Order: sequence, then structure tokens, then C-alpha cells
Amino acid sequence: MPPAARSLRLCLALLLAAASAASADLASGDRAPDFELQGTDGRRYALSDFAGRRELVLAWFPKAFTPG
Repeated sequence: MPPAARSLRLCLALLLAAASAASADLASGDRAPDFELQGTDGRRYALSDFAGRRELVLAWFPKAFTPG
């Protein structure tokens, strides 16, 4: 398996584990817990970096083998 595919699978597993652990304690309307992710630019972004903004959109897509 190519390294990019392994990395993608690891990221998916970690995101799913974190989401399932966090969602068990959250109800609709609760504030999201702070979390941190690495962007495609190599920088790390935390949810708290965007505090005070009215809306935030997270977009995630597999980089390998996709156009654009």
C-alpha cells in the first residue's frame, strides 16, 4: 500500500475514533470541544483559533489521486 494511502487510513481511523468518543458526550446544540488538525499547508489549526467567528466550515478530501 502506498504511503499516502496508509496516512489517509490512519487519519480516517483517528478522526472516526475522536468523533465517536466526542459525540457520545454531546447533544444537539452543545458547543464543540476544541480539537486540532493539520492542514494541507502543513500548519496545525485548532478550533479555538476561530473563536468568535459566527460560522466555520471544515472541508476534508483525500488529496491523493484526485484532480483539483
